Amino acid sequence: MNTEDNTKDNMTEPNESNDMFADARKYVNDLFGKKEEGAAETIGELAAEDNSVSAKEAKLEEELTDARDRLLRANAEFDNYRKRTMKERMELLKSAGAEVIVAMLPVVDDFERAMKAMQQTQQTEALAGITLIYHKLKTTLEQKGLTVMETIDTDFDSDLHEALTTVPSDDESKKGKVVDEMEKGYYLGGKVIRHAKVVVGG
Repeated sequence: MNTEDNTKDNMTEPNESNDMFADARKYVNDLFGKKEEGAAETIGELAAEDNSVSAKEAKLEEELTDARDRLLRANAEFDNYRKRTMKERMELLKSAGAEVIVAMLPVVDDFERAMKAMQQTQQTEALAGITLIYHKLKTTLEQKGLTVMETIDTDFDSDLHEALTTVPSDDESKKGKVVDEMEKGYYLGGKVIRHAKVVVGG
């Protein structure tokens, strides 16, 4: 009876060992399987996170480029505005100066008429003082860019001259040319500010 029991015990022990080994193997496999699964999930999460970071970087780069472009445009617009304002201011100052100079031209004409009359009447003492004032005024205006238009013996030009009358001329070389000047013309900074009133040979 003891022999049979011992035989039964010996028969059951290997089976229990086998089961224990099987359980151990299963546990190890499960453990490593879970680790591999977890590693795969971690890699996937890292890849997704990396993609997300790349997308954010690309978006930030795009926003930075857009901001840089807007800044460059704003700088260019401001520079154009500054140049335009400066140009308008200079033109305003020039036009304001031109108005004053144009208003002074009749005074210059009066000085010249007075000097001519005094020369004819030989008022030399008064003429000296008038001449001095006239030259001061003329020099001041010339410093501001005023120049006299040369007209006598030049071809008539409607852009420069205003013909008051035409006089017949036997000299062919005088035809179409300015033969007399009734009122001087002037340039200011190279632009005509008053047309010369002239007599043209015909």
